[in-house]
Amino acid sequence: MTSLEGTPAKSSPRRAQRSDAVQNQRLILSAARSLLSRNPSASMEDIAREAGVGRMTLYGHYRTRALLLTTALEQALEEGEVLLSGIDLTGSPGDALTRLLTSSWSLVAEATSLLAAADGVVPADQLKAMHAEPARRITALLERGQAQGDFRDDLPAQWLSSAIHFIMHGAATEVRNGGLAEEDAARFVVNTVGSMVHR
Repeated sequence: MTSLEGTPAKSSPRRAQRSDAVQNQRLILSAARSLLSRNPSASMEDIAREAGVGRMTLYGHYRTRALLLTTALEQALEEGEVLLSGIDLTGSPGDALTRLLTSSWSLVAEATSLLAAADGVVPADQLKAMHAEPARRITALLERGQAQGDFRDDLPAQWLSSAIHFIMHGAATEVRNGGLAEEDAARFVVNTVGSMVHR
């Protein structure tokens, strides 16, 4: 872009400042998600160091730990929703559930660590609202399987959905604590859930 006199137009300081701010936010969120997935008790200072920014920059974007955790969780869940919404849930309910659980695993593993970090910091009702869509997807699949006679119907689909949620998060915690090998986790979850929901 050039000025009327034919000389190159300079980018405004304000535009450069906005660009720097956006880049810093990306660095902070990426660092928060990466570090907290390994260590849910990581401090704001740890996150700033991981992101390569100063404490003032970190607090300039995220005034509180709760705000940073909420934003990181929302970002992780939004990205997860994009992935999960593309999974084929047609056909056999059992096969569809296996595909959903297998594809969900890496997302749940990260979300579990973020939830551990958010426990007692982010309000419980806010955390529940964030998980509404993933829970709805599993519940709807379970209800279809029950209607078709593939899944047990002596327990409500909502209860089975909650049980699956706890199994997946429990497996993620075991992986983080070293009690379960990461490469075995998805298979263990699928087999455990399968034995629980099938007739």
